Amino acid sequence: MPTEIDRHEVRRLVGAGAQLIDVLPAEEYAEEHIPGAANLPLEQLNRATTASLRRDAPVVVYCHNHR
Repeated sequence: MPTEIDRHEVRRLVGAGAQLIDVLPAEEYAEEHIPGAANLPLEQLNRATTASLRRDAPVVVYCHNHR
């Protein structure tokens, strides 16, 4: 179930082992992203692309469109 969280909670979760996923297109991810974030573009999300995610850790998904 998606839950909106603030940046302090993102830091806490990532510090505790959560996976950080940026869903912007690859070009935008290459321009700017949070260090340590993996890129899984939203339009490419499916069972195959999410298979690489660990099932034993939370997943923090973010998208920041600065345009």
